[in-house]
Amino acid sequence: MLSSIPIDLKKVKKEDINKEILRVGMIAELDAVSLYEQLASITTDEDIRKILLDIAKEEKTHMGEFQALLLREDKEQSEEMTNAWNEVREKTGK
Repeated sequence: MLSSIPIDLKKVKKEDINKEILRVGMIAELDAVSLYEQLASITTDEDIRKILLDIAKEEKTHMGEFQALLLREDKEQSEEMTNAWNEVREKTGK
């Protein structure tokens, strides 16, 4: 993504705008996690690797914050998340 919003927010219904903003935030944070972890995997400097992985971990927290808000805002998303957890447990036994 790298700084561009993947959807046209002007076309989103007013009642859905906050959910879409949260989803865009999640996408941005996951993009950042991926970027920092990829950079960490190729650097030869251990200090840089440590900092990149620490920042990636912080981005995961940010993604979780957006997700928590989204689950609060979007009841269907919340129900589907519960269904997903149950399905994974059922299929994996864990």
